[in-house]
Amino acid sequence: MLAESRELTVEQRAELLGVLKARFEQNMNRHPACSWTQVQSKLEAAGTTTLWSVHQMEATGGEPDVIGYDEGTGEYILCDCSAESPKGRRSVCYDGEARNARKQNKPDNSALEMAAEMGIEVLTEEQYRELQRLGAFDQKTSSWLRTPPDIRSRGGAIFGDYRYGKVFVYHNGADSYYGARGFRGMLRV
Repeated sequence: MLAESRELTVEQRAELLGVLKARFEQNMNRHPACSWTQVQSKLEAAGTTTLWSVHQMEATGGEPDVIGYDEGTGEYILCDCSAESPKGRRSVCYDGEARNARKQNKPDNSALEMAAEMGIEVLTEEQYRELQRLGAFDQKTSSWLRTPPDIRSRGGAIFGDYRYGKVFVYHNGADSYYGARGFRGMLRV
């Protein structure tokens, strides 16, 4: 369950920025042309809702980090960079429609509903493949990916993982859920 209040205390905010700074400095290969000072300024200027969303990414095990900068919009791109699909976001089906269609054993949430509650976007296949260029993610787990409408309209959804030195994208029924499948999110600041 997500935190009720979308406000962070001064302590939570300072702790979050400290964690993000340490991760940023430890993983410069993900953002070689970015400076922490500029990222921190953007985060602080973005407001409480954005920081709350980043806090939720962290609290659910996503280990968010900067993975790029969009020169066209002037936004930094933060993404879940945990080695495996975030622990606090597993055992969810793809979306609310699929969750509600289950006759029994309904999961508590879905990837799209949870992402919307958190204020983040589920990665597309293209974004997932770009993330995999920065490291080997989901070697033991898998992550739901934003599914094209033509696949979803037929009851399916796609997910990705990294096995045998390659990124694989597969399909499953959108109503399925597994203890080793969650989702990765992205946020622009």
